[in-house]
Amino acid sequence: MDFAPTEEQAAARGLAARIFGDLSTPERLTVAGTGTDAELWKELCAAGLTAAVEETGLLGLVLLLEEQGRTTAQVPFAASCVYGLLAVVGHGSDEQRERLLPSLRDGTAVATGAFPSRGGIRADGGGRLSGAVPYVPWLRDASLVLVPDRERRLWIVRTGDPGVLTEPVEITAPWSAARLVLDGAPAERLGGAGAYGAVLATGRTAFAGLQAGVCAGSLARAVAHANTREQFGRPLATKQGVLLRAADAHMDTEAIRVTAYEAAWRHDAGLPYGPQALTAAWWASEAGKRVVHAGQHLHGGTGADLDHPVHRHFLWGRQLDAYLGCGGEVLQELGESLVKEGTE
Repeated sequence: MDFAPTEEQAAARGLAARIFGDLSTPERLTVAGTGTDAELWKELCAAGLTAAVEETGLLGLVLLLEEQGRTTAQVPFAASCVYGLLAVVGHGSDEQRERLLPSLRDGTAVATGAFPSRGGIRADGGGRLSGAVPYVPWLRDASLVLVPDRERRLWIVRTGDPGVLTEPVEITAPWSAARLVLDGAPAERLGGAGAYGAVLATGRTAFAGLQAGVCAGSLARAVAHANTREQFGRPLATKQGVLLRAADAHMDTEAIRVTAYEAAWRHDAGLPYGPQALTAAWWASEAGKRVVHAGQHLHGGTGADLDHPVHRHFLWGRQLDAYLGCGGEVLQELGESLVKEGTE
């Protein structure tokens, strides 16, 4: 395995780091609230970073999402790439690719997904969907929603069609979420058997990369605080307990990163990566929440300030902890998949 980025991946990551660093500032995040920073989204799309994912692959997307996570940038980058661009590229027909990809590449269409499947959506024989999903991240921005039904078949729903209702809701992270209610909504199939599992594995890998960035950003803020904050005439960073807590957080962050890289690399190499995606998701869930808790703890009393930038990392980390399956659920699924693999 070689996780070293290609020249194209490195260039895309550098561009993403600059754009996120310049535009996703604490002041702009405050103004965005729980909504999307439309100017930042336009800048990312104009720079070609959404379209670049087709060329840089899942590992390239993970690298870009790390940069988003460092600044907790308020854009639907992960959702639109996973549930829109990569889903259509990987599972769409030639006609669907020709029709849907141009607007997903340039960001004029935003996609999201009602993942994971909770069995709340049913499809009739005519391809019309009914049911509800309690929350879908970035649904307030989306024009397309990838919806799995009870049989885990994938359907594309347009939010502007009759029978589609979106009701804004607030979740732990400010992800422009909404409740999705379908009442005989028209839909088109995407992919065949196995498409649901493949998209879910891709999502888990991508969002693990996002969590690696969130944790890295939280830890960087904590280290900066510990190096500048003095107690009894000495920086907090000189205290052994602080050093050990930060070291543990660093190791957890690296574990999330390397497992996400491995899953993404295997995907791009055309190798089976289901267990690796579950492993990355488990680390993102279990280690991720440890890191963002440590980030707040190492800020001392400042970490209790809900307006402090480190608190945003905490909210994102906790949301990512449970989004595509909390640690216990993912671990059980991983165990079951390994047992099944061993008996076949």
